[in-house]
Amino acid sequence: MRVLVADDKPEVRSALRLLLEQLPGVTVVGEAIGADSLLAQASALCPDLMLLDWELPGLHAVELLPGLRARCPRLSVIVLSSRPEDHRPALATGADAFVSKGDAPEQLLKAVSDCSDKQRMCGKKKNNQQGGE
Repeated sequence: MRVLVADDKPEVRSALRLLLEQLPGVTVVGEAIGADSLLAQASALCPDLMLLDWELPGLHAVELLPGLRARCPRLSVIVLSSRPEDHRPALATGADAFVSKGDAPEQLLKAVSDCSDKQRMCGKKKNNQQGGE
């Protein structure tokens, strides 16, 4: 699973990278510090998963998500926020999962695993549909 990490704080990006590198089959393919670099990297890399800071500078995630989905239709997005109350708005905007930055690391690992499982299931369904045509 190819992951793009988007957060303006270098210490958060570093911690996320270290955590994700513990997972087999997960590769961090890029890091973005703002909306412009995020959109450019998403277009160039088309990752499988994005960890998106809800408060990323440049454009609010509400505005970013539709553009990201247009660039990478199979992209899964986990929204991260230091404010747990952002949970509902993030999911309503189309995020696949939400993790508070105050949650235990296991919460993020579970969300990544769930997104990976979902993508595998979608891939199997697509392959089965193509094989039946």
